[in-house]
Amino acid sequence: MSEPVSGLVAVAIMRDEARVWATGVERGTKPETIHAPTEMIRHHHVREAQHHRMHDTDHQNPVFYESITEAVGDASAILLIGHGKGKADEVLRLVQYWERKHPDLARRVVGAVDSDLEALTQNQVLAIVREWYDDYHAFL
Repeated sequence: MSEPVSGLVAVAIMRDEARVWATGVERGTKPETIHAPTEMIRHHHVREAQHHRMHDTDHQNPVFYESITEAVGDASAILLIGHGKGKADEVLRLVQYWERKHPDLARRVVGAVDSDLEALTQNQVLAIVREWYDDYHAFL
């Protein structure tokens, strides 16, 4: 295995949780876990946003995405891991949010991988990141 590039950050994102590995992707590395606000808060925010801005296309949970934005910090490269088939595409929503609100950060996304995140351990997610890096590091 090639040694992952310095500054590579992995983000595993689901509808209501994100795990961010900003300190390395070696086996056993612990992520920062970020939780989305509760459904009640999310629904209140949507109603409030609809009242102030009709037809807003931003994700209904910008607080969640801003927390992820802070966690990736000064990453030089970001790999996103999301759910495979049949799940909400939070990876796409996050990238679209970054394209609108943080375009410099969106340009640092180097790849995206679909996986069954709920069935994977943290070490299995890290193995996916390292495997992706082995396959694509020459393009970074």
